[in-house]
Amino acid sequence: QVQLVESGGGLVQPGGSLGLACVASGNIFSIYAMGWYRQAPGKQREQVAIITTSFTNYADSVKGRSTISRDNAKNTVYLQMNTLKPEDTAVYYCYANIRTTSGPTANYWGQGTQVTVSS
Repeated sequence: QVQLVESGGGLVQPGGSLGLACVASGNIFSIYAMGWYRQAPGKQREQVAIITTSFTNYADSVKGRSTISRDNAKNTVYLQMNTLKPEDTAVYYCYANIRTTSGPTANYWGQGTQVTVSS
């Protein structure tokens, strides 16, 4: 089995910064893409940022304010968000596309971490 565990959510004031981390564990053979999605109340889940071995991609809404990075040795993906806005408030979900040691490649999700931007 594979598990993704996020950390780092919380309450931050507008204009502040926040860092998220997600660790993948289990019977992992290799990890292709890792990334972050978010879902605000009443809205659909949207991609925030994704990173593979060859590229990174950001949603227009966070481009220039956020940085995604990855530590392959630790099976960990990070998201640093700066100049946070109230509209960044959402549950942030970690995502990973993983090939397990038993063979199949599948998408996995974390349980989500709440980020609230408010004064």
